[in-house]
Amino acid sequence: MTLIRNTKSIAIGDGTVTVNGWVQDIRNLGGISFLTLRDRFGTVQVTMPKKKIDPETFVMLTTISRESAVSITAEVKESNQTALGLELIPINAEIISEAAVPLPMGVIDKVNVEMDTRLNHRFMDIRKPEITAIFELKSIMLGLISEACRENGFVQVSTPKINSSGAEGGATLFKVDYFGREAYLAQSPQLYKQILMSTGLDRVFEISPAFRAENSNTNRHVTEFVSFDGEMAWISSEEEVMSMIEKIMDFILKGIKEKGSEQLGILGKSVNVPAVPYPRLSYEECLSIVREGGLDLKDGDDLGTEGEKIIGEHMSSEGFDLYFICGYPEDAKPFYIMEKDGTSYSHSFDLDYKGQEISSGGQREHRIDRLISRIEKKGLDPKDFEFYLEAFRYGMPSHGGWGIGTERLLVKMIDLPNIREAILFPRDVSRLSP
Repeated sequence: MTLIRNTKSIAIGDGTVTVNGWVQDIRNLGGISFLTLRDRFGTVQVTMPKKKIDPETFVMLTTISRESAVSITAEVKESNQTALGLELIPINAEIISEAAVPLPMGVIDKVNVEMDTRLNHRFMDIRKPEITAIFELKSIMLGLISEACRENGFVQVSTPKINSSGAEGGATLFKVDYFGREAYLAQSPQLYKQILMSTGLDRVFEISPAFRAENSNTNRHVTEFVSFDGEMAWISSEEEVMSMIEKIMDFILKGIKEKGSEQLGILGKSVNVPAVPYPRLSYEECLSIVREGGLDLKDGDDLGTEGEKIIGEHMSSEGFDLYFICGYPEDAKPFYIMEKDGTSYSHSFDLDYKGQEISSGGQREHRIDRLISRIEKKGLDPKDFEFYLEAFRYGMPSHGGWGIGTERLLVKMIDLPNIREAILFPRDVSRLSP
């Protein structure tokens, strides 16, 4: 007897096997009944001729509730009536856990279920093959990110998620009580990955949770997400950072097409791999595009969601899914971004994907006097950043980096309608459980 974990690995000639899974469907035709057993990898048909199997086993398997967890020991038989070309004839069965009735939501039923219902019963929602496929793709994507970074000489790091100050001020910080002291959940690893540029670890990356107290209940905003951050030293301009992002993105997209082909097939999706280099648009060019698109923005304004959408439609019409927007006004960027001398602009960029920002980055200010001036210009107190500034006093290389929202990347890659689809248990303005 062989214990089979994967329904797809069952083959004619296996003899007797034991399979575990959930009861997806039962058809009782009197003299013969059929049970569809599902696991993560697919389904297999269990055929139950009433006269040929144990009566107790027959009754158990024909009356058990859908979505119950069972273990079935069965004989493998060839069949031209099933997708796998085989069926299982049960010898005995064990109910691991019987599902309550009624189900909170269906798994294979062709009925639309509201997002809140799905998220409230996420354990059941993820049993759907298409939802499982999303998170398998996410796992593949995160693995590809790590592989791409290591191939380009990056060291993976982990930085604190409870901090004494925020990288971008207090507007979007979650406060926590840290043994009587005020602390904050990390918006990003920004300050720490910059500190690491002074250590000799000249290329670092991190894949970790980040927290933003943004009171925005949209299909693209959540309060907790997984961020992919990178930082690299000894650069001459932000162009080197953009070129590195291109390399990593190209590796990810090609890898998803190859390693995630099965999951993409389940979802009915395909992934386009744009040619590199990606187009570079200046902030001024983007202002012209959005104005032509009917949005009245003046110099210095944030492009915003609507502006990004207009630019995305414009770039799509020219055949581009991925493109950089470069040289934002310095006033719109955090204190650690380097200003362009003699202008009101900065050495910054965003990477947009089909009309939505998925990454922000740029060259950092590594000169301590100018960095302190930038902190003060943003209305912040340099004393609150002393732990960070100390690293800049003892030989800080020029450096730059980026942050990419991994869920936003996945959403745009496979055209999901809502960022919550790419998060196992989302946190947003109204959702704190499950």
